Amino acid sequence: MPSHPVSTSLATSLLTSFWTCLAVMAPAAAQQAPVPAPDLPLWEVGVFGGAASTPAYPGADDRSARGLVLPLVIYRGKIIRADRSGVSARLINSDRVELDLGFALSLPARSDDVEAREGMPDLNSLLEFGPRLKVLLAEPSPNSRLRLELPLRMPLELRNGFERRGLVFEPRMVFETGDGTGKWQADATVGAVFGNARLNAYFYDVAPQYATAARPEYQASGGLLMTRLGLSLSRRLTPDWRVFGFTRYDNHSHAANRDSPLFRKTSGVSVGAGFTWTIHRSAARAWE
Repeated sequence: MPSHPVSTSLATSLLTSFWTCLAVMAPAAAQQAPVPAPDLPLWEVGVFGGAASTPAYPGADDRSARGLVLPLVIYRGKIIRADRSGVSARLINSDRVELDLGFALSLPARSDDVEAREGMPDLNSLLEFGPRLKVLLAEPSPNSRLRLELPLRMPLELRNGFERRGLVFEPRMVFETGDGTGKWQADATVGAVFGNARLNAYFYDVAPQYATAARPEYQASGGLLMTRLGLSLSRRLTPDWRVFGFTRYDNHSHAANRDSPLFRKTSGVSVGAGFTWTIHRSAARAWE
């Protein structure tokens, strides 16, 4: 469900063509006029490559692995942002509070590769979007900050007519730090993920036609999907090349749908690594 470096970069590529329309519709709602950031270009184009291994779905005992090589488009505008941290449209931007539209994309899982879901429909990728409130809580040093993020997203199932799959709420604390030059960047996150009944049903429902002696019929309820701890690190090798890695631990011990026959494990670990290669960047400078 929620995003990691692979999924956010993929979402960036898929949604780049959408930004032109959104920029016209989004209100010029920044509370104060932004100022140019002279150290970053307004836009960059290049190549993104990466691979990730994750649980097939929350609570699964099988895994899903994907590798991607895609075009990379970075844009750092006043309102529209498509960069290495994801895709967003700033609606409010002040020194301590920011409201934007965030996007995420989950990895798919084929039921033929997941023993618990044998004979059931595949789990397609979910494109998620919605408002995200970010509150700066502290700046322990000139190169680090602690913030609270409150994203509420609506998942749409790809390859199925963009069917709406409920709502996901993912409150989390984010600590970011770096060396001040951009060579090293790191962040740590801790939070929880909640889904309504419709979203949780996508993962845990067992309809009568798919019920077996070992997999009884089940109807999911809304509530906690997982608690989550994540770590990521990136390093700039040259002005054009950057590598990154991440790991994420999800705990499902208190999940709302532990009684589902599709719920197999109380924890899961995701790992991934990749690179970005910038081929060209603009002479115009970015906006903070």
